[in-house]
Amino acid sequence: MAKDNKSEGKQPQQPAIALLSQYIKDLSMEIPHAPQIFKKMQGVQPKIGVEVNIEAGKLEEEGIFNVLLNVNVNGDVEDEKAFILELSYGAVVALNIPQEHFEPVLMVEIPHMIFPYVRQIVSTTMANAGLPPLMLNPIDFAGMYQARKAQGEAKN
Repeated sequence: MAKDNKSEGKQPQQPAIALLSQYIKDLSMEIPHAPQIFKKMQGVQPKIGVEVNIEAGKLEEEGIFNVLLNVNVNGDVEDEKAFILELSYGAVVALNIPQEHFEPVLMVEIPHMIFPYVRQIVSTTMANAGLPPLMLNPIDFAGMYQARKAQGEAKN
């Protein structure tokens, strides 16, 4: 039987990006004026505000990072707070890429990969709280990253 010289002695290639785990670090749902606010909300669409922030940091093991996608959703009806939802969703990832690509991968690609889970958690939490489900719009993580870099360069 002929030996395959290409595979002899080689380790299997590691994936460039590996999601090792995903988790909810923090989830908070508040309806400060319940149950009265539900009457005010009948037939009225709340004014929704969404804030998104990304944090990334290296863990102790080489090439292993933690990325947090923080989402705050607020709803107001007639200048009264209808609800506050705060979610911090994390991913532990292994990167097998050149170091100069770490930052854009951690700040753009990983948030893009975990966003569908964040969207589902937000929608389900809203529905479970007795509110209409909210489907977050897609987020331009590349645009956020570029704006953040431009802000950092402007400060220097």
